[in-house]
Amino acid sequence: MSLIRFNPWQSYHKHPFGAVKENGLVRLSIEVIAEDILQVYLVMHKDHQPEQRIFMEKQEEGFYSYEYFFNQGKGLYFYHFEVHTKVNDQVFVEYYGASEQGGEGRLYDEPATIWDFQITCYKEAERTPDWYRNGIFYQIFPDRFFNGNEDKKINSPKPNTFIYATEEDEPLYVKGPNGDILRWDFFGGNLQGIIKKIPYLKELGITGIYLNPIFEACSNHRYDTSDYFKIDPVLGTEEDFKELIDILHINDMHLILDGVFSHVGQNSRYFNANGTYGTHVGAFQNRHSEYFSWFNFINYPNEYESWWGIKDLPEINKHDSEFQKFIFGEENSVLTKWNQLGVDGWRLDVADELPDEFIAGIRKNLNNYEDRVLIGEVWEDASNKVSYDVRREYILGDHLQGVMNYPLRDSAIELLNETSSPEQIAKSLTRLYENYPRDIFYNNLNNIGTHDTERILTMVGNHTKKLDLAFGFMFLSPGVPCIYYGDEAGLTGAKDPENRKFFPWSQIDREIYDNCRKWVEYRNNYEVLIHGDLSFFYTDELFGILRRDKNEYVAVIMNPTNYPKHVNKKLHFIAEETSLTQEVNRRLVGRSIAENSYILISSKEKKEKIERFQMNQEQLQLV
Repeated sequence: MSLIRFNPWQSYHKHPFGAVKENGLVRLSIEVIAEDILQVYLVMHKDHQPEQRIFMEKQEEGFYSYEYFFNQGKGLYFYHFEVHTKVNDQVFVEYYGASEQGGEGRLYDEPATIWDFQITCYKEAERTPDWYRNGIFYQIFPDRFFNGNEDKKINSPKPNTFIYATEEDEPLYVKGPNGDILRWDFFGGNLQGIIKKIPYLKELGITGIYLNPIFEACSNHRYDTSDYFKIDPVLGTEEDFKELIDILHINDMHLILDGVFSHVGQNSRYFNANGTYGTHVGAFQNRHSEYFSWFNFINYPNEYESWWGIKDLPEINKHDSEFQKFIFGEENSVLTKWNQLGVDGWRLDVADELPDEFIAGIRKNLNNYEDRVLIGEVWEDASNKVSYDVRREYILGDHLQGVMNYPLRDSAIELLNETSSPEQIAKSLTRLYENYPRDIFYNNLNNIGTHDTERILTMVGNHTKKLDLAFGFMFLSPGVPCIYYGDEAGLTGAKDPENRKFFPWSQIDREIYDNCRKWVEYRNNYEVLIHGDLSFFYTDELFGILRRDKNEYVAVIMNPTNYPKHVNKKLHFIAEETSLTQEVNRRLVGRSIAENSYILISSKEKKEKIERFQMNQEQLQLV
């Protein structure tokens, strides 16, 4: 039978690497070695369209090539290969497709079982402003950060809630027999508290803030919006918000808000189940309400579609033209109001629940303002995500400019807890890099923890050295790092509500803080960590990240194990071998790495050593 090789991560098999712009060309070359080769075909199809069987031309040294023209518009393209050979007058057909782990493919017995290679075709590069791409972000859950009132009293306490005795108390929900929350809990963090802690954030190196929802709501998390046009009184006033925006901008810092447009609160102005806003206001109270068309009632008024079946969160029909106009219309809309007050960007909550045309409408609104950014909450590979039986267009152009990088967090935890091998991690992240348009990948909001996940320190077994590596993993990777408030101070906790403790201002873990600050400085000192190309390398137990540009590189090799390790074997690089990979290999092989530690090398460090050596030689000659 034949010897067949194809690896889309190697330039001699596929060029260029990764996603391709509309009307771009990609050269595909498969190596086939056999005694009697009849034909080699590239079998290509755009998503949900018929296959094309394309004859591949023989090149030198057993390669068969074809240059494919991506002229059918943006979307996903899938491909595999057919190899026809002849042995003793018998014709054989072999099918070659993608492997589960990515990189080099494998043979399949039947066409129906083939797993195709993927190429993402996008409309335009998603350029974002320098303040975002070069930034270091900090996510704040407002109620749990800092109370800026001098007397520490809570602004406008809500009815039927409770307030903690001290900021050190553990968060706790009071739930009824059916699991519904009976009393929301508040610590009293507010907008003035964020303003007063801007010096702390600047000292840490933060240049941007992503805020969990701040609009009026009943809960402490505020994903149950009551009024999109009002700041929640517990947080302060609109004047406080304007002051926050102004002070941030004076300090060259920026603000991204959380846009929750999939659902609203049961007791919101728009639904108003309990009649808070009046007996004739809202869809629940009045069939003739201006908001009635927003909701899908099954049996009016008590049965209605809700987000994931949670009755407290009536789901909105995002196809409703009046709701669309309300959220992103050019005049008097939610986005227009807050954009005109100076908001720098939006993070869309549960982007899976928002139709592509709805996201496109938001993007169109933001395009009316200079230097705005749109990020979406997507937990998986956003290039090929299917939700509600629809292949999503998140990152193909005119929609999201980036997504929250949860796969990065998953990979960091799997590496540090040794539940996946360094090779598996390197290949899974390279596959993500391959599937995303380059600018999207570099626009992703990287995280190792959010309000929806367990605290990263808890996930790595309360091990501060592993936490240090987790920070490194985030800051070394392409994308915009975003620290979840308190991770740099040593907060622990499982899922909600434990992951939403009040910031420990009097008990900041200085070792953890200093480690986090160190990675901030690395990113600021090495521009290649912002713009440089990416490749991974590994041994059986060690994991490496290489960031490279024309004349600069940074390479870090991590030991995620609990034992010291010696780099005694040649490193395996995902990228093809070059003089640079050879240099990194020479500089790292033979070195020892302490348990849960790392070695960082760079071209800058090497250059400084050469300059010191030359200076010493000149001094010797003078003597």
